[in-house]
Amino acid sequence: MAIMARIVLLLALALVVFMATPAASGAIDYAAALSKSLLYFEAQRSGRLPATQRVQWRGHSALKDGADHGVDLTGGYYDSGDNVKFGLPMAFTVTMLSWAVAEQRAGLERAAELGHALDAVRWGADYLVRAHVAGNGGDGEKLFVQVGDGDSDHKCWERPEDMDTPRGAYEVNATHPGSDVAAETAAALAAASVVFRDAHAAGGGNYAATLLTHAKQLFEFAKNHRGLYHNSVPSAKIFYPSGGDQDELLWAAAWLYIATGEKNYERFIADGGNGGVPPLFTWDYKYVGAQTLVAKLVLQGKLPDSGNYGALKSNLEKYLCNIMQHGDGSSGKLSPGGMLWVQPWDNQQCVTAAAFALVAHADHLATAGGSLQCGGVKLPPAQLVSFARSQVDYILGKNPQKISYMVGYGDRYPEQVHHRGASLPSIKASPAKIGCSDGSGYFHTAKPNENVIVGAIVGGPDANDRYNDSRGNYVQGETSTYTVAPIVGVLARLVHS
Repeated sequence: MAIMARIVLLLALALVVFMATPAASGAIDYAAALSKSLLYFEAQRSGRLPATQRVQWRGHSALKDGADHGVDLTGGYYDSGDNVKFGLPMAFTVTMLSWAVAEQRAGLERAAELGHALDAVRWGADYLVRAHVAGNGGDGEKLFVQVGDGDSDHKCWERPEDMDTPRGAYEVNATHPGSDVAAETAAALAAASVVFRDAHAAGGGNYAATLLTHAKQLFEFAKNHRGLYHNSVPSAKIFYPSGGDQDELLWAAAWLYIATGEKNYERFIADGGNGGVPPLFTWDYKYVGAQTLVAKLVLQGKLPDSGNYGALKSNLEKYLCNIMQHGDGSSGKLSPGGMLWVQPWDNQQCVTAAAFALVAHADHLATAGGSLQCGGVKLPPAQLVSFARSQVDYILGKNPQKISYMVGYGDRYPEQVHHRGASLPSIKASPAKIGCSDGSGYFHTAKPNENVIVGAIVGGPDANDRYNDSRGNYVQGETSTYTVAPIVGVLARLVHS
């Protein structure tokens, strides 16, 4: 019996070693993917880069942003593969990064990435604070919501370090409102205040208070001066048109209530509508985010499971049930390879955001000892996490193409990402200016990009799992900050588990 026991033990140990070897098991390294996802935000930085910058093919850029208005609008993030700073998607990016830190700190710490995550939040939050010219939420309020002109920028293929396209700054104010972008910026700064209130960083508490002050003022401004920002900044309508402002206002109120516990935000949630059952979660459609936050507060007993609070929680659960059961396709369907398919253009932004909502609500349910009730079927929290994991695994290479849609992860990934800075030689390697039209040769070549934009997630394959790796295929091949930001939280959750 002793010999047999030793044989069984040796076989068991061998099996453990085999399963723990990525080459043998095809295991996904979530910690490595998490590290790369945060590295991506350094590649998207605008302004004067810090000494700690790790993405060395980038250089300083757009150092005079805001000069036309006498304000400092340097910093922040370029949203995608272009060189414009669009305020609405940037603010959503900061909100999602902050949420990731607020809820998945343990996973970030385990992967030794908490510091980089805080850096990513702060780089965006610092810019949003500078973009807000305070007026105590009244008629003197100004928020700069765009720097650069999308039309002229998109006619050029040049590095951000070489930009010679117009860098005009565009604002919303009392007479030219933008309650959608003002509320989203309020949500971002309130969420960031929660993060830095708990951060063990020098000056964290004072910084959190500053962020919260701006968030409160912007919420009052948005609430009292309603109007879609693309009507005040017409050039934004082509690139990031807004579908409404009620979701952003609700989202901001939820974050401000979490940050302050003040009753006026609770009352706004109670009367602020619930959005029905959302079809998707994106930079423009935040109801899922607001519903997830309110559902957590209900599960914690901080808000009653009745009235609009209960409706918000119920609508979130119906959205998540639609995703989990993907029967009627109202919140997407599954591709043959198992990818959640919602829309042709940058589908992965819908996937990463949905995955974030799944793992967040799963954790909230687990803490409360609950499950997701979908008709007559009860889904335990682990099943929600499992589906989110399947989507992450698909992105990272477990798909019919056997390609990682996160650039720089795995042995095979897109090489012709639609991204100006990545496709052109680094300014450090080729310091001579590459003008507006001079970059066209790099755009049209079939060669891989000059620089690997590590951690970027491309728009992804079509509904039948097909992907065309071509620089001109911006529908599938462009990357964006608001696609990568949600997966930071999902990956941190998977690392922690």
